[in-house]
Amino acid sequence: MEKGFVFLDEVLRGVRWDAKYATWDNFTGRPVDGYEVNRIAGTQALALALLEAQSRAAVLGYGLLLWDGYRPKGAVDCFLRWVNLPEDNLTKERYYPNIERAEMLTKGYVASQSSHSRGSAIDLTLYHLDTGELVSMGSSFDFMDQRSHHGAKGIGGLEAQNRRRLCSIMESSGFEPYRFEWWHYVLRNEPYPHTYFDFPVA
Repeated sequence: MEKGFVFLDEVLRGVRWDAKYATWDNFTGRPVDGYEVNRIAGTQALALALLEAQSRAAVLGYGLLLWDGYRPKGAVDCFLRWVNLPEDNLTKERYYPNIERAEMLTKGYVASQSSHSRGSAIDLTLYHLDTGELVSMGSSFDFMDQRSHHGAKGIGGLEAQNRRRLCSIMESSGFEPYRFEWWHYVLRNEPYPHTYFDFPVA
């Protein structure tokens, strides 16, 4: 592990995670380069801020479920190669039914340089501590559509309220939201704001 980075589950006791890009369950349809284990890493600063978010969520009866944190630069390059491959329709209906692959870049769902590679971005949602059920957010993780935008039209009032609740928890804990993805937050005071790391999650 790079100096200044940790596995987030070692700091956030009881946190749940599902490192999607280490599995076949993601928009590329296969494990992504650089994700060698199903764990989520990030900077120590990210972990401490998430510890605060976890505490704020718990007071309201929620836990955190993490989907992605630190993302190797090689994984971003893997996304870019995949975007330029011919369409095979294996994941289109589930993840990007209303756009073409190439539009993932122009519409801001895939970036040539990802804030995740700086180690202080996180993809996450809330779950109910009493039942373990995920909180309804109106769209799934990595659903590349306007329904996933903050303030999206076409989602229910409860889902909109849940997104605002997650946003409030995260902003109060030192994070900034990304307007195209309700699940994506970046630490406001990143320790490495100009460095894009490329060590594997291993």
